[in-house]
This record gives sequence, structure tokens and C-alpha cells, in this order.
Amino acid sequence: MSVILSLKNIEVTYSEVILVVKGVTLEVQEGSIVTLLGANGAGKTTILKAISGLLVSELGKVTEGSIEFRGIPIQRESPENIVKMGIVHVMEGRPSFDQLTVEENLIVGASSRTNRPTEIKKDLERIYSYFPKLKALRKKISGYISGGEKQMLVVGRGLMAHPKMMLLDEPSLGLAPLIVKEIFEIIEFVNKEAGTSILLVEQNALAALSISSYGYIMENGRIVMDGVAANLKDNEDIREFYLGLSKVGKRKSYRHVKHYRRRKRWLG
Repeated sequence: MSVILSLKNIEVTYSEVILVVKGVTLEVQEGSIVTLLGANGAGKTTILKAISGLLVSELGKVTEGSIEFRGIPIQRESPENIVKMGIVHVMEGRPSFDQLTVEENLIVGASSRTNRPTEIKKDLERIYSYFPKLKALRKKISGYISGGEKQMLVVGRGLMAHPKMMLLDEPSLGLAPLIVKEIFEIIEFVNKEAGTSILLVEQNALAALSISSYGYIMENGRIVMDGVAANLKDNEDIREFYLGLSKVGKRKSYRHVKHYRRRKRWLG
């Protein structure tokens, strides 16, 4: 299996003075799902924006290292060119064009690739086969659909661009458990059905690791642990801090987890 995305010792600085990401190296294999875990403020979203080129909108910049997509450096490419190369970033918060209908939102997703009605119609049918709920809602104004439906919409809109790789930022945020299960089943289906490689940033560690082949843990702008996803799920530190489980498998109280003192061997 070949490497589709490679970050090599990258550093990210905001406003030329604030160092947020410090020497991060990671890889995503073609056709795989890789998850990036960490507490709020660890630098996960910044990593995704560095890949998609969206740092420029926040006065951010990759100041050291390289980001390669299929062997081609992309850290100085514009967001538009990165989308055309095959990377789509589905951002946190499920941003959509709330005044447009669901179907109009989906059509916007194809704009970087085609404006041919026959191709767009074919792609819409493909997306509706993935997300039957969206077909039922296609004429509805997107500002009035639920959070789970909107998450399906933004993923579907991203797929309209025929991406080789998707960057998903907190797809389960604020959703009910049953909807979270459905969203992760859809992510796994898209990965297998379309062969789309996925880099997933997610607070729900258990759900993310359950569908991933590999995982990375970030703290304070650095990768502090990585490994096969199944092994990370069984790691004592991961289970206690991110999954809230003790050695005997019992869920610990929120207060206990909140004050859990992470083992310094992570930072080695």
C-alpha cells in the first residue's frame, strides 16, 4: 500500500510569532482511515488546515518541514489548487450555505470539477445512494435541517468533488449517540465503497479508533504517540484518559478523568 499523504517535521506559526505545531510527522496510506486524537487546543485542526491550505485565511503558515500529496509538495499551494488535486476538507461545525437547498449545496461541491449537467446529475444520484435521507430532503432549505442531516450534507458535498482524500474535522460534534453511530457507519462505507482515504480528527476516541487502521495522539502541538488503531484502543493510557476506562474496564467518573495525570512517558 502506497502513501497518499505525508507530513514531515512540519511547524505551523500564526502571525509569524505564535508556534502552534511543532515538528509533526505523520502518514496516511492510500485507501485507509487514519485518526488524529488529542485534547482541545492540541493542534489537530491546525494540521488539517495546513494540509488544505486554509491557514492563509487565519494568518497561519507552514514555516518548517513539508507536506506531500502523492509525492508532490503542497504546503505552498492555494486551497483551490489543493481541492483540484483531490483533497477535500470537511470543516468542524458543518458549515453550509444555509439559504440554499440541500441539492443546491451538493451542486456547489461539484463546482471545482465540472459544470456539465449530465455529470452533476449522475453524481447527485451517487450521493443520494450513500445518503438516502438527503434525497428526501433535497428541496429543503439547508438552514432548517438537523445537525446529523447537515453532517451528511457536508460530507456529501465534499464527495461531489470526487476527492482522493477527505479531511474530516469533528464529524460527531454535538450529535446524539445514535446519529454518531450512523455518521461513523457512513464514513466507513464511503472509505470502502469509493476508496477515499480519510484523515479524521475526532473527540470521540472510541468511535474513531473503531473505524481506523492507524492513529496519532497530539499534545501541545506535538505527536506524542502513534500506532495501529486496535493497539491504541487497548493502551492503558489511551483507555483511561481518552476513553474514561480503568484497568478493569469500568467507566470512571468525569471528575476522575478530568484530573487524570497523564504518564510522562508519553513525552518520552
